Amino acid sequence: MQQLIELYKQHFGAAPLKAETLAKAGSNRVYVRFTGNSGGTAIGVVGQSEEENRQFVYLAGHFRSKGLPFPEVYAVSDDGMRYLQQDLGCRSLYQALEKGRTAGAQYSEEEIALIRRTLCLLPHIQVEGAAGLDFSRCLAPRRFDTQAALFDLHYFKYCFLKTTDLPYDELLLEEEFRKLAADLVACGKGHAGFLYRDFQARNVMLAPDGEPWFIDFQGGMQGPLQYDVASFLWQASARYPQTLREALIEDYLEELAKITNVDRAAFRKGLSLFVLFRMLQVLGAYGLRGYFERKKYFLDSIPSAIQSLRRQLLDGVCAPYPYLQQTLQELADLPQFNTPRQTGEQPCGKGLEEHKNLVVRVFSFSYKKGIPQDESGNGGGYVFDCRSTHNPGRYEPYKKLTGRDEAVIKFLEDDGEILVFLDSVYRLADAHVSRYLQRGFTDLMFSFGCTGGQHRSVYSAEHLAEHLNKKFGIEVRLCHREQGISRVLPAAGK
Repeated sequence: MQQLIELYKQHFGAAPLKAETLAKAGSNRVYVRFTGNSGGTAIGVVGQSEEENRQFVYLAGHFRSKGLPFPEVYAVSDDGMRYLQQDLGCRSLYQALEKGRTAGAQYSEEEIALIRRTLCLLPHIQVEGAAGLDFSRCLAPRRFDTQAALFDLHYFKYCFLKTTDLPYDELLLEEEFRKLAADLVACGKGHAGFLYRDFQARNVMLAPDGEPWFIDFQGGMQGPLQYDVASFLWQASARYPQTLREALIEDYLEELAKITNVDRAAFRKGLSLFVLFRMLQVLGAYGLRGYFERKKYFLDSIPSAIQSLRRQLLDGVCAPYPYLQQTLQELADLPQFNTPRQTGEQPCGKGLEEHKNLVVRVFSFSYKKGIPQDESGNGGGYVFDCRSTHNPGRYEPYKKLTGRDEAVIKFLEDDGEILVFLDSVYRLADAHVSRYLQRGFTDLMFSFGCTGGQHRSVYSAEHLAEHLNKKFGIEVRLCHREQGISRVLPAAGK
C-alpha cells in the first residue's frame, strides 16, 4: 500500500486524502481507490506479474489512441508491479443487469439497450483495435492456434473433468480434442482480429452517463472474432433467451459489416463451435477457481454452466465429435449436477435418482447420555457442541418446551448466538455433502449435542435437516433422541 501511495504522490503531487482497498473478484490483483483533496479519484493496482501489468498498460494506451473506451493509465512504478489508472466507477454491466438476470432472464428494454450498446462496440475493438497493434507484445500465446485451443481444452480436462472422477478414454478424448482444435482455428480464416478472451458483463464498467468502458483485457491475443461473441452471449450466469441472442448476433453482424467484409453463414457456423469451446474453457476456470481456490462465486456458477452445456448437446453441436459428445453427456448427467438449486430450479437430465442414494442422518442429543451411535458402519460423522450458545432451558417459561416450539425458536433467534453458530455449520455441511454427492457416498451423519438434548440441539438439528433437504434435494432422516421424535424429509421427487 505504501508504495502505491508514493506512486500517487509522485504523479499527483500530494498524498491521497483517502485510500480504500476494493473487494477482490476473480483475479489476485489488489485494487485501491484513492480520493484526492479535490474529490477526484484514481485506482491503484498491485499486480502479481510485471509482464501482465506491462501488457495491460500497452493495450490500454493502444485502444485509447483508437478512440475506444478503455481506461487511461496515469503512472507506472519503476519495477512495473504497480500502476495508477482511471477510476471507472463501481457499477459493472453485470450489476446493471441484475434485475433481469434474477427475474429468470426477463430483461427490460433498458437492459437490452445496454447489452446491445456493449456488443456493438466489440467489432470496433476487434477490427479497428487490431490495426497497428503489435501482437508480438501480447502475453503468450499471442495467437489463437491449435496449441492455444488445446491448452484451454486440457484446462477443462484437468481442472474440471478429472475432479468429477468420471471415467473416460484419454486417447479417444485427446483425438477429438485435436480435431475440434483444428476446426476452431480454421474459423479464424477471414475472421481474425483482436481476441479479448474474457469479454463478459463483469468486465464492462458503466460510466455515470451509462456508456460502457472495458477492463481485464490484458490476456488478449490475435484470433477468430467468434470467440468473444460466444463469451459474451453465452455467459453462463446471464442465461439470455435464445431469441434475444439471435437478435444481438444480428446487431453485431450489422455493426461488423460497417467496418469489414463478413460471410455471415461462415461466421455463424464457427460461432456454434466457439460456444461449445467457451463453455468447456469456462468450466475449467470454474474448476480451478472454485474447487481448488475455494472461491464461492465460481462454485455457485457451475450449475448454470452445466445447464448451458446440456442445451448445446441437445443442439447437436458435438455431432462431429462423437466420443466428446458421449463424455460431456455423461458429465452433465452426474448426480452432483442434477440437484435442485436454492432458486427453486428443478434438476433435469438423467442421474436424478442416482444422487438420492446419499442419505443424511441428523440427531439431537444430550451429552449426559452420550453421543449417538452410527448404525451405518461407516463411522460417526460430525458432532457439534451447542452448549456455547445461550440456553433457554435456564428460564422457567421454556423448561417444558423444546427447540421445535415457537417460543423457544423466537428466544434463540432473537438472541442470535445460535444463528452465528449455524452459519458456520451450514458452510461446513454444504461443502461435505457436495463432495459426498460427487464421490457417490451413501451415508453421512450430523449430531448436535447440548445439556439436555431439548432446546438448542433440537433447534439446530431441525434447521440443518431442512437446509440440506431443500438445498440438495436429498433424503434426510431426523432424530431427536431424547425427545423420542423421528421424521424423514424425503428426497426431491419422492
